[in-house]
Amino acid sequence: MIARPSMRHPLLLSTLLLPALALAACSTPETLTRDGLIKAGVPAPIAKCMAGRMVDRLSVLQLRRLSGLGKAKQSRDLEQFLYRARSLNDPEIVRVTTSSAALCAVGLGD
Repeated sequence: MIARPSMRHPLLLSTLLLPALALAACSTPETLTRDGLIKAGVPAPIAKCMAGRMVDRLSVLQLRRLSGLGKAKQSRDLEQFLYRARSLNDPEIVRVTTSSAALCAVGLGD
């Protein structure tokens, strides 16, 4: 006879699932975008500011395209990151990324 999983141990089940669900809830689009910008070479304070603006203005698909820049290689600085963003050939990504970088770099984007 094959043993079937039972729900006799709901405490054990909740102990395993709750931390996983809590961790997944922490990964908001803004957090993922911020972390991607940092991996791509954008300084952390500017990346935090930019991410907040970018998730409100770009689609999920556009944000994913930008995240590919962080996976390719790290930029030396913000200017090189913007150059690489232009290579995506999406005028809206360029407009939003450039304006966000400019406002956040001078402290107006907070």
